[in-house]
Amino acid sequence: MWRIWRIYDPLRALVAQGVGLFAIAIMIHLILLSTPTFNWLDGPKARQVVAQQNAPLPAKP
Repeated sequence: MWRIWRIYDPLRALVAQGVGLFAIAIMIHLILLSTPTFNWLDGPKARQVVAQQNAPLPAKP
């Protein structure tokens, strides 16, 4: 294992790992915020709006 750290700089490896994990975390949060079920910012109001938009059209007279 010590030979790997002779090839790679430990500081650069840890910084790259931190940046990568932060990017993955941001991506997961944005994906969750784009779904109506897991969007914790809009809350239950967003679900009601979606239900109204998907209501069937009234019958033609």
